[in-house]
Amino acid sequence: QVQLVESGGGLVQPGGSLRLSCTISGTIFSIYAMGWYRQAPGKERELVAAISTGGTTNYPDSVKGRFTISRDNAKNTLYLQMNSLKPEDTAVYYCNIKAYRVSDYWGQGTQVTVSS
Repeated sequence: QVQLVESGGGLVQPGGSLRLSCTISGTIFSIYAMGWYRQAPGKERELVAAISTGGTTNYPDSVKGRFTISRDNAKNTLYLQMNSLKPEDTAVYYCNIKAYRVSDYWGQGTQVTVSS
């Protein structure tokens, strides 16, 4: 059984940093991308960072230069380093894995609140 468990969320002041982790257990075949999404109250879930199996990364303009996605294959862990956080970054952050011929895998989410 596949499980994605996020951690590292919390309350941080504007300008601060957080690192989110997503620990993956179980076996997933034919992964082609991993990523982080977020969903703020009353808004749709949006992509904030993605990394392909080849290592290519992708960020929307809203977080480019502030967020960095990385992975540690030996630890089966996906990371999201978030710097220069803004109040508009407040959301629940979800880990996501895309694999061929199956539905996406999602974690349960971790709350990030940016407030003074």
